[in-house]
Amino acid sequence: MNKKLEKIYPWIVVALLWVVALLNYMDRQMLSTMREYIAQDISQLQSAEAFGVLMGIFLWIYAIVSPFAGTVADRLSRKWLIVGSLAVWSIVTLLMGYCTTFSQLKWLRGLMGISEALYIPSSLSLIADYHSGKSRSLAVGIHMTGLYLGQAMGGFGANLASALSWQQTFHWFGIIGVAYAVILVFCLKENRKAAPKEQVAATPVKKESIWKSFALIFSNIAFWAILFFFASSSMPGWATKNWLPTLFQGSLNIPMEQAGPIATITIAAASLLGVLIGGPLSDRWVKKNLKGRVYTSAIGLTMMIPALVLIGLGSGLAAAVAAGVLFGVGYGMFDTNNMPILCQFVPGRLRATAYGFMNTVGVAMGAVCTQVLGRMQDGGHLGAAFAVLGVVTALALLVQLTVLRPTTDDMQ
Repeated sequence: MNKKLEKIYPWIVVALLWVVALLNYMDRQMLSTMREYIAQDISQLQSAEAFGVLMGIFLWIYAIVSPFAGTVADRLSRKWLIVGSLAVWSIVTLLMGYCTTFSQLKWLRGLMGISEALYIPSSLSLIADYHSGKSRSLAVGIHMTGLYLGQAMGGFGANLASALSWQQTFHWFGIIGVAYAVILVFCLKENRKAAPKEQVAATPVKKESIWKSFALIFSNIAFWAILFFFASSSMPGWATKNWLPTLFQGSLNIPMEQAGPIATITIAAASLLGVLIGGPLSDRWVKKNLKGRVYTSAIGLTMMIPALVLIGLGSGLAAAVAAGVLFGVGYGMFDTNNMPILCQFVPGRLRATAYGFMNTVGVAMGAVCTQVLGRMQDGGHLGAAFAVLGVVTALALLVQLTVLRPTTDDMQ
């Protein structure tokens, strides 16, 4: 690699992984808007509760795998984990287009949960090794925009299913993912320059057993508080991803081809804005007050509370969009500060493991919420359920503000 290319390659890595991030969220999200088309061929999906089970199985498997995903990424080649993860979930997406039974969809959705759970720790770790100092937050933030855009584009699943078919929609995105995995084989490089330094730093970590690491994390009262507010706030996050298109379709009396994009694009675009506001605000605030990151996150949670009530009980397109924007900005401010807050209470050698547990509990609560909302939809109470999630978020806010008292911005 020549010097000029070597200088810009860290940003090429971000660009390459940005596309993978987009496919990651798009492939998982588009199912939420294609239900009525798939239900024409697989009748069990006519039940909202059954659809909730299908969406939930992905989350349960994702949650189970997450605590170990970071450990795997620390021990194996991140390049090949990323390539393999993308290839597997893309093949799964392709195969979903051939499904004829509900059981087949469930098995494939579970396999997608395993493969997608391996991507995030590998990609973020690789980006962090290529970027240090001032460029690290920017690089990670740009990568996050791929996730948000993928979520937004997933909202067009119904449009594609209408124009082509739900089978062909799965086929094409599966093929695109497999083809891009082949491109990554030749274009994505492991950051071997960091290996010697990592090995030196990793020496004491190897002497610490996995179970002792778990014990150290869970003996930290602050971590329990972080775990609680992260899990509680994840419930409305997953609820909007999996059920907001359905809620808007019913409350606004519009077809899914319109409801899907309105729901996903509004939330995703607003979340991106929230990240761009919450990241810099937190970085500046913490220099003056160590609780600045907590306060920035708390502002985001505060915005989410009335947004959820308005989403659930409001009426009309203007109210729906306004609520979506308010929720998205708040969620972005909350989401961008989770890892920085964790860094204030958990030492560096345990952060990946700690975040894995946060992801597990957050996704597990999302799975429960997804299935419960399916039953609420069947009973005609989906809007009320969203309003109740506002109360849950208020409780998370209370715990966050009263328990978390950081003494440093980077615990060693």
